[in-house]
Amino acid sequence: MSTARSYTLRMIVMLLIVGVILGGVFGWGFVRSIFIAKFLAGFGNQVQTVATITAEPSSWQPSLSAVGSLTAVNGAELSSEVSGTVDTLHFESGADVPAGALLLTLRADNDPAVLAQLQATAQLDAVNYQRDLKQFKADAVAKAQVDTDAATLASAQAQVAAQQALMAEKQIRAPFAGRLGIRQVDVGQYLTAGTAIVSLQQLNPLFVDFYLPQQALSQLSIGQDVSVAVDAYPGKIFDGKIAAIDSTVDTASRNIEVRATLANDDLTLRPGMFATVNINVGASQNFITLPQTAISYNPYGDTVFIVAHGTDAAGKDELLAHETFVTTGLTRGDQVAVVNGLNPGDVVVTAGQLKLHNGTPVTINNTVLPADSPNPNPPNE
Repeated sequence: MSTARSYTLRMIVMLLIVGVILGGVFGWGFVRSIFIAKFLAGFGNQVQTVATITAEPSSWQPSLSAVGSLTAVNGAELSSEVSGTVDTLHFESGADVPAGALLLTLRADNDPAVLAQLQATAQLDAVNYQRDLKQFKADAVAKAQVDTDAATLASAQAQVAAQQALMAEKQIRAPFAGRLGIRQVDVGQYLTAGTAIVSLQQLNPLFVDFYLPQQALSQLSIGQDVSVAVDAYPGKIFDGKIAAIDSTVDTASRNIEVRATLANDDLTLRPGMFATVNINVGASQNFITLPQTAISYNPYGDTVFIVAHGTDAAGKDELLAHETFVTTGLTRGDQVAVVNGLNPGDVVVTAGQLKLHNGTPVTINNTVLPADSPNPNPPNE
């Protein structure tokens, strides 16, 4: 009997110990959850610092943008058509030359002697032809002899012309007026046919070639104005006009090539430069414009936070953030057009919205603002 009683007492003690332990664990978990909830609630109601902008309508010119490259209206890598040794250089690197200017002469070798020999033969054939022609008129020779003399003379003259053409090929001349590049050859160097000698580029005017999607084809026309910018001259805009639109659309990219002509009177631009092209299309419109950082892009819709006056639980006036849906339109640089969802004068959060929810109290600090340029030009670093 005593054994059963002691066993029962031990079981009761063990159950009490287990109950105390479980009660402590679950009790502390409950208390901790309440503490965390209160802490998060208090954190969520803390005043958050944000940057803002006042929504105002601005003029928005619909445009097409593309990137392209500058090319010369006339440009060539000059080379020799025949092989030979460089005898004389007649140009300096970077010089401006007129059309037809002599640039390089290959060593003539025995070409003048061969030409003199052929010219002497042609002169003799001419004398024979004139003599036989007079004798034919006097019925002293047959017509066949005169015809033979005429053919011989023509052949000799053709050989003279061929030798003169060969000698002319050893004189490299500028095919058009332009600016030379850096020479690639030296006096005494043996050149094979096709070896590059120097680049010649006509710098004024220039072409800018770029591609646009096929959807833009209906908005393009010959003579349409374009604006071109190059990173070599930040902030400077070069005006041009569309000169040609390709007759086919690239089947791989579905883009069409467009070529515009630029004036380059001061010769500041160079072929091969990277260029940004802008083409204004349609009439100008007014849209509320915001920095793109102000928009929260979500699968369920784009939103912004608007700051407005409100009251806290104690009835004190404060600034509160409210999330609202917006419909965005075109973009330009750092800006985006808001088609619907905002009114002029709304104060919109542009930075710090990640820590906001509806009703969060905020304070405004516009010391540092996000980029808001329609034509950003970041420095090269």
